[in-house]
Amino acid sequence: MNQTTHPTDRIQRGADASAFANHPGYRRMFAPDQLTLGIFLPLRFYNGDMAVLAGQAELVSEIDRRGFAAVWVRDVPLFDPYFGDAGQVFDPFTYLAYLAARTRTIALATGSAIFSLRHPIDLAKAATTLDRLSGGRLVMGIASGDRPVEFPAYGLEHEQRGERFAQTLGYFRQLLQEQTPSIDSPLGLLEGARFLPSPTCGRIPLIVTGSSRQSMQWLGEQADGWLTYPESTQNLMGPRRLAEKVRNWRAHIPGGGFRPHMTNEWIDLTEDPDFPRTPLQGGYVLKTGRNGLIELLGEWRDAGVNHAALGIQMAERPAADIIQELAEDVLPLFPSLPGPAPHPQHW
Repeated sequence: MNQTTHPTDRIQRGADASAFANHPGYRRMFAPDQLTLGIFLPLRFYNGDMAVLAGQAELVSEIDRRGFAAVWVRDVPLFDPYFGDAGQVFDPFTYLAYLAARTRTIALATGSAIFSLRHPIDLAKAATTLDRLSGGRLVMGIASGDRPVEFPAYGLEHEQRGERFAQTLGYFRQLLQEQTPSIDSPLGLLEGARFLPSPTCGRIPLIVTGSSRQSMQWLGEQADGWLTYPESTQNLMGPRRLAEKVRNWRAHIPGGGFRPHMTNEWIDLTEDPDFPRTPLQGGYVLKTGRNGLIELLGEWRDAGVNHAALGIQMAERPAADIIQELAEDVLPLFPSLPGPAPHPQHW
């Protein structure tokens, strides 16, 4: 992978928690030695019928009312039958803007916006618009993309996604940082024009997903946070391996300031609270009772994880029932964090 330094690399790098002291979304989700809970959308797996998504926004409003820390949406521009998963189906920024109008305090998270496919001006315009409309609740998970079919459709080389990801991140941050940016990047030249709107709180948290084809040193320097797969979840060995990964990343953070780590899991929560943690679909889904889930979340917290995003699209029980059980029996043990209220917006 080419990790050439570009002019935009001189712009602000990853920031610790102090840079987001007034950021409602970040502060609701992240604090040292704490783990909060979010819900991944869609709540039901799309298998060719949009009707499975009907009523989802009402349930998201309930998730917000119940006090979860975040709701997450995925970014899948094209459905690839080889993957068999259309993700959220809706455009992430458009859908989060819709959900912003139906919620009050929950953080709105992308998991993850594909930075390698889109131009940074378009990404920044969508992101800062959503950030403003939600009063500072946007937290951006970002990634380099993992579906090869999408890249030639955009006229891009799949093998160059790592370099383009780093270039896009630098360009994106410079747009948001400077009132009149002067940008000389392989992605474009910008001179004499302003970017609007600015972020509500000065910057938007950028949570890098996996390696995004970057080195660990780059991740330590550039990522405002790190989202990784959880390793195995049926026993303690997975959380122990995850703890090593988190420690290694944090050792590369300049100055050692706090930056959050996140992970996620698709769960099939059974009615039996004592049902043991059992991997399904080759480990892609974890079937468990709530006591096993509580045990896993505690292991993740001990491993240094600060937020867990739970997906229930593969679960057998109705989504409303699972949300109620999580809210009543699990969320009190991993509460969302007090922080600044969303900034008033009267657009």
